[in-house]
Amino acid sequence: MILYYQTHSPFARKALVFAHEIGIADRLEVIHHETSPTLRNARVYAENPLGKVPVLMRTDGAPIFDSDVICAYLDTLHDGRKLIPEEGEARWQALRLQAVAQGLAQTGIGLRWETERRPEPLRYEALAEGFTDKIEATYDWLEGEIDDGGLHVGHVALATALSWMAFRDLPSFRGRSRLTQWFDAFEKRPSMLATPLSGETHD
Repeated sequence: MILYYQTHSPFARKALVFAHEIGIADRLEVIHHETSPTLRNARVYAENPLGKVPVLMRTDGAPIFDSDVICAYLDTLHDGRKLIPEEGEARWQALRLQAVAQGLAQTGIGLRWETERRPEPLRYEALAEGFTDKIEATYDWLEGEIDDGGLHVGHVALATALSWMAFRDLPSFRGRSRLTQWFDAFEKRPSMLATPLSGETHD
């Protein structure tokens, strides 16, 4: 399989960290592709109409995207403990945390547009403030909700989102002691060490 990737995407990294955690990263050929809303990558658009990574190219089926769907597919390819629980409350807790983490990263992307990437005369301060409020509220929620239970997809999504927020110097979560302790421990996992963030966005 081929994974269209980007070394500074929290979503692409999530898919690759997940592959490491379930022990099948060696089955992926990882190919970096630069993408942004203002930089059309024809190769990625040929496989994903949204023009975004990650995209998983399979030998026996159509390409799969986005990271949520890629992780769900990869979890069917191994015989170990599933990182997306198949039933019960554990499933909904894992998927809920994944949704929060995905939303956090997307909000961070929005904040970067309003504070850094959009030409300064076009930036909307009220929108940047709204994004910041959402980020801070999410950190507060995570401080009370994060658990040290069995590893699941939500943990992978959250760790990669938080790592990206720090990488881009966005509002910090480090004033929350439980969340910080959890993240610092997770960041030492081999899956995270094998997939460092690097590079700048090209518009």
